Amino acid sequence: MVETGLDAYRFSISWSRLIPNGRGPVNPKGLQYYNNLINELISNGIQPHVTLHNFDLPQALEDEYGGWVSRNIIRDFTDYAEVCFREFGDRVLYWTTVNEPNVFAIGGYDQGNSPPQRCSPPFCVTKSTRGNSTTEPYLAVHHILLSHSSAVRLYRRKYREKQHGFVGISVYTFGFFPQTNTEKDRAACQRVRDFVIGWILEPLMHGDYPISMKTTAGARIPAFTSHESEQVKGSCDFIGVIHYTNSNVSDYSDALKNKLRDYSTDMAAWLYCMTNWLYLIQYPVTPWGLREELNNFKLHYGNPPIFILENGQRTASNSSLQDMSRVKYMHGYIGGVLDALRNGSNIKGYVAWSFLDLFELLDGYKSSFGLYYVDRDDPELKRYPKLSAKWYSRFLRGRSTSIVEAIELEIDPSLVSVDHLFE
Repeated sequence: MVETGLDAYRFSISWSRLIPNGRGPVNPKGLQYYNNLINELISNGIQPHVTLHNFDLPQALEDEYGGWVSRNIIRDFTDYAEVCFREFGDRVLYWTTVNEPNVFAIGGYDQGNSPPQRCSPPFCVTKSTRGNSTTEPYLAVHHILLSHSSAVRLYRRKYREKQHGFVGISVYTFGFFPQTNTEKDRAACQRVRDFVIGWILEPLMHGDYPISMKTTAGARIPAFTSHESEQVKGSCDFIGVIHYTNSNVSDYSDALKNKLRDYSTDMAAWLYCMTNWLYLIQYPVTPWGLREELNNFKLHYGNPPIFILENGQRTASNSSLQDMSRVKYMHGYIGGVLDALRNGSNIKGYVAWSFLDLFELLDGYKSSFGLYYVDRDDPELKRYPKLSAKWYSRFLRGRSTSIVEAIELEIDPSLVSVDHLFE
């Protein structure tokens, strides 16, 4: 990280590693692990950005009361957050409570293709039949928002004056665009934006879910009490934005005629995007989608402080270090962030995803996002900088970052055609 020039590093604390049973005794080895990591980062001038929950819940809490589908999670998550604030808050200034709760709820409680794999037929994309796709996605997000706001209230009351930190939450975003310029597709595009982004941000900024969601889901989406609404509203010091690609939206209002509906059916729209996990399609370089969403944050949510917490190029996993497509992607999207910043968006930082090749949520080691290649056949797991790491290091150090000059960063010209570089 030091060689690359990073001044910040984002990582998640595993609740299961720190408090294996979800509540009760803290695992001293887990505590030592995170203290060692944080201290090493600080000693090298790297600011830790910590996420408290990233698809990882102690199994004991899932077995005992169903995890996020129960209100019991609010107290347990708040207690877990307090352990982290108390033990690490003297060195950690930036806390993200829950990573991308919108995607977590869709994958974990509607489609069942990610932890905890709860869903119900006919909506499951896996063989799991434990859960209820019609209600649990809404229930999980509701309890996440209440847990988040409870942890924020605790931090502000007990720790902020001394530690001077910031607590936020992250949201997964697409750049949403209507498939056609028809009124139906434009309305569907706004509806999808409400369901994907407004689902999380409207309660945080305005104290309640989007009207379109409440109208469509009806009693299946939980209601905030007036006290809960006040607690959730304003409970964010920053928003973490996770963004990779765009999605075109077309209307599918006929879905609302179905007697049995889930979250995805409630959106009543088709989404067309470059996220085909089976064929390992690379994300196109379309930074205008990110610029558009950042502008929407500014116009509709009071221009909150924003950290871009994930943005990166997906490629098939291999040992090639000549990842020109990732360089082009980063060049385009960092430029898009700069455009948004110049346009008045309150952007505080950008985090490239990911520093190292790692285990991905949906396709394991088949795909790669890393700036560094990890040789998993080497007992020492040796790491090698890709072209993107060298390009990013030049960018961070204020040196030239043009695509043309990237070719000079030890890339073998015979491996890449000129036509490909400038297409």
